[in-house]
Amino acid sequence: MPLAARLAFVIATAAHLAAPVHAQTADDSLRVYAVNVVKTAPFENRFTGDGIYLGQGVVITAAHVVGHWPSLTHPHILIAGQDLPAKLIKEGSFEEVDLALLSVDQARLPVSLQLRRNPLCQQAPKIGMEVVNVAPEATTRSQVISPLFIAPELRGKFGTLIDGPKMSGSGLFDAERKCLVGIMSAKVAKYDNQTRRWRLTGNTGGFAGYFVPAAKIANFIPTDVHY
Repeated sequence: MPLAARLAFVIATAAHLAAPVHAQTADDSLRVYAVNVVKTAPFENRFTGDGIYLGQGVVITAAHVVGHWPSLTHPHILIAGQDLPAKLIKEGSFEEVDLALLSVDQARLPVSLQLRRNPLCQQAPKIGMEVVNVAPEATTRSQVISPLFIAPELRGKFGTLIDGPKMSGSGLFDAERKCLVGIMSAKVAKYDNQTRRWRLTGNTGGFAGYFVPAAKIANFIPTDVHY
């Protein structure tokens, strides 16, 4: 192979390899917003779920991560290497809006985190949109899929889906804009007949992941809560 051709091949290969690495680095930077939500139910073992830091000491997670009796489970937030007691601001339910809003003492957070604000996406998620699931341990990429992947009777309740389930309470971010798309809530069985018919991802069976979208998060947060 001529020298010029070999150099062109090396440059092209390096560019090809650099793009995924850059994307992964950008995705991992979102982990600064990821927290663990810890509860200890009476007579039960300690349970740890996920959540997302919004700013001003405010954390959002799925309601079922907090549980039905937060006054007994005493939720704590693991954030920035600290274990902080949390105050429940508002709690929904899995049957209605699977969200819970908590707060921690912002003064105990690092200054770099005190200054951060996590914006909600203003646009509704679109089918095929690439998103980043953000948890304290890792980030992974997924795609928004059509409700046609699940049974017709479930589409009204679980209308916003990604191609696989993730940990409850973890956050979904727009892979391009880095705004918060939603909070993971549940796994929903895929509807095999529709999957085989449309072949949108080539998968059959398995589960989709339902998330509470940013629009519902915005409506859930009380007007007197600022972040």
